[in-house]
Amino acid sequence: MPLMMMMTTHPMPQGVLLDMDGLMLDTERPVVAAWITAGRALGLEISPEIAEQTIGVNEQDTKALFLREYGQSFPYREARRALETILLEKIAREGIALRPGLCTLLDRLDSLAIPFGVATSTSRDIALWKLEKAGLSRRFKTFAFGDEVDKGKPAPDIFLLAASRLGVGPAGCVGFEDSPAGLESLRRAGIPSVFIKDMVEPAPHILASVWRRFDTLSEAAAALFSAPDPGQ
Repeated sequence: MPLMMMMTTHPMPQGVLLDMDGLMLDTERPVVAAWITAGRALGLEISPEIAEQTIGVNEQDTKALFLREYGQSFPYREARRALETILLEKIAREGIALRPGLCTLLDRLDSLAIPFGVATSTSRDIALWKLEKAGLSRRFKTFAFGDEVDKGKPAPDIFLLAASRLGVGPAGCVGFEDSPAGLESLRRAGIPSVFIKDMVEPAPHILASVWRRFDTLSEAAAALFSAPDPGQ
C-alpha cells in the first residue's frame, strides 16, 4: 500500500520536475560507498553518516560539509577525484539502474501531455553523461543543473530555474524528490512535493511539508496522474 503523508487534493499539474540521483537513477548507494572507499585510498576514514549527508547536495556544499567535519586540511580535491574515478569505473562496468517505476511515470506524463524536466544538484556535464548511460537523455528537453545556480539545494534556486525553463509557475508544478535537501528546496520554491524514499528518512519537520509520499514512482503515477479516457 502506498504511503501518503497528506490527503489534500491538488489539481492536475501543468508541469513536473524530477530530481535525478536517487529519484530516477539508482546512484546514491554507490556514491556513499565510493566516498568511503575514496577516503580509505587516501588514508582517511569517512563515516557513512557524513557520506549520506552529501545526498541531494551540490559539490560546493559537499566540500563545505567535509571541511567542516574533518577540518580545513581535509584533501577534498583529491578525495573528489578518487570518488569520480571509482564511480566512472563502476558505471562503465555495470551501467546505471533506473529506480522502479520511472518509465511508467514518464510514459504516463507523456500520455497526458504534461511537460516534465530534470532539476539536479549534479553538474551539467556529469548529469547529461549519466542520463545518456541510463538511456534517458532523449526523454527530457528541460534541465536545471547544480552548476547553473549560485545556491544549491536546500535553496529553491534549482527548482525555480527548472520551472521557469518549463514555462510553468511554481504553484503549477509538482516536484519529485528523495532527499531532505531536495524536499526543503521544493518547500522554499512553493512547489508541492512528492517524496519517494531512497536511502534517507527526512526529519519530521521536513516531512511535515511533503504533499504526498509513495513507495515507488509507479504508485505515484497511478495515484496522481489518471490515464486519459480514450472515449473523450
